Amino acid sequence: MHRIRTLALLLVTLAMVISVPAAGVAVGGVATGDETRASGDVTVVSDDQHAIGDSPTLQTQSQDNQSGGEQARNRTGCNYVSLYEETIPSIVQIQLGRGLGSGFVYETSENATYIVTNEHVVGGNESVGIRGSEGDLHNGTVVGATAFADLAVVRVNATSDALEPLDVSNATPRPGQRVAALGSPYGLESTITSGIVSGVNRSMPTEAGRLPNTIQTDAPINPGNSGGPLVDCATGDVLGVNRAGGGENIGFAISAALVDRIVPELIETGEYAYPYLGVRALPLSQPIVEANDLSVTEGVYVAGVLGATPASDALQGADQSVQIDGATVPVGGDVIVAVDDQSVSTREDLLSYLLTETAPEDTIELTIVRDGQEQTVEVTLGERPPTNGA
Repeated sequence: MHRIRTLALLLVTLAMVISVPAAGVAVGGVATGDETRASGDVTVVSDDQHAIGDSPTLQTQSQDNQSGGEQARNRTGCNYVSLYEETIPSIVQIQLGRGLGSGFVYETSENATYIVTNEHVVGGNESVGIRGSEGDLHNGTVVGATAFADLAVVRVNATSDALEPLDVSNATPRPGQRVAALGSPYGLESTITSGIVSGVNRSMPTEAGRLPNTIQTDAPINPGNSGGPLVDCATGDVLGVNRAGGGENIGFAISAALVDRIVPELIETGEYAYPYLGVRALPLSQPIVEANDLSVTEGVYVAGVLGATPASDALQGADQSVQIDGATVPVGGDVIVAVDDQSVSTREDLLSYLLTETAPEDTIELTIVRDGQEQTVEVTLGERPPTNGA
């Protein structure tokens, strides 16, 4: 179930610098949990509110109530009632004083159960309370967390038939695929909400930058849902970890591809090492294409190479700028059009590849356009320096 235990994540800053969050320098994915905590994504409950979650709640929002909808479920293999019964025993509530979040059983060993949730849910705590779907209570120890991917692992020193792992999908999610979000929105335990995959390979904004390779869904993700799984309706496999609701009918989940690369390292070592390229990158906009007289219209523009970084001997950043319609446009930088023979059309393509396929000390081959000519260069990735204590 868990195939690859060490691979990459990189950081893009809010200024769209492909970089380490505070230093502005690393190509790859991003995430911190601070912004979600600030926005109230961890449900805060009173003593009275905690009791409301004692009864399982089925909140499906599909339109399959009629006989035609039932036939549609039969065709797709999607039945939300069966899904609920099969998956809800693996869902837990994370309890931190007056705060609540969600999680799910990822793995069990001979005498321990490992639960995945969001880093912003555990919030720097070393221990949390775990409440199973049957009301069983456990003490949990946070064994690993990473703010950049907003993932954390909690260990319970016990095993139980009521705490069975969910399978993590190794398939690429598809827009239109039926899904369900499981968790404890507003402290309501054992809740299921339904929807579809609305988009894939999204770049989800956070206060520290952007996390690529995330899933967009219209399944309601409310405060308290964070850390619970987004599951495929037909199989019950985990497609992602719910992180945030971005507005009406818009929610985001950290993809299973990231979960299955990062979580095993958190279980084994408590940490995760992120690759580091060290460039400031921009989307290949029309003004950049015109100002640089480019023959390509898709790719990633290298606006700058930041100091003595892995990219400093291989890539060339912009060395001047021009004004176009009142805007300053960089000129002279390389354009990355492929990595390891995988085409790169957008920054998300580059970030997702590095995030899911590379690690520190890996050597990658970049296909670039420089001075109108296509060429290849090799870069050995470094490890992202620690920033802000993370």
